[in-house]
Amino acid sequence: MKKISFLLIVFALSLSSCKNEKKAEKPIESEPVVEEVKVETPKSITATLSAKSDSNVSGEVMFKEVNGTVEMSAVMSGLTPGVHAIHLHQTADCSSNDGKSTGGHWNPTNQPHGKWGAEEGYHKGDIGNFTADENGNGMVKFSTNEWCIGCDDDTKNIVGKAVIVHAGEDDLTSQPSGAAGARVSCAGVIE
Repeated sequence: MKKISFLLIVFALSLSSCKNEKKAEKPIESEPVVEEVKVETPKSITATLSAKSDSNVSGEVMFKEVNGTVEMSAVMSGLTPGVHAIHLHQTADCSSNDGKSTGGHWNPTNQPHGKWGAEEGYHKGDIGNFTADENGNGMVKFSTNEWCIGCDDDTKNIVGKAVIVHAGEDDLTSQPSGAAGARVSCAGVIE
């Protein structure tokens, strides 16, 4: 009888411990942790370059802003072989035959004209020079965090500006615009 009582006690204890183990295995319920991840949608603008000053220069300019940096790429044809300047100008108005309806270089910080990044100063529109090949084709790639597409900062926002391709090379020193010659192609940067 003692043996049966002892076995019943052991059996009861083992059932009790199994019950306790099941309770311990029950997962603790809590609110799920949700992290908010901000994904920036790239902004982009594509503008068509049209011929000015009796040239045949045409092409396309693309601007794309990702994580605070604007990348510009331009592809052009109909240029004379050699070095040409490309700038952003004040107004996206390409209506005049000579491209002068765009005004001067975009210079919202009132700096002297110069090479991009120059310690002495430069216009926000002073992109620089590029070389057209023997077939008159040219390409420019440029990126900066000093521009934005459609932001509230007038010293950075390129919307409403124009891209001008010049007949000649920007000497990067002549004031106010580098003596780059006629405006041979124009595109308005409009969002």
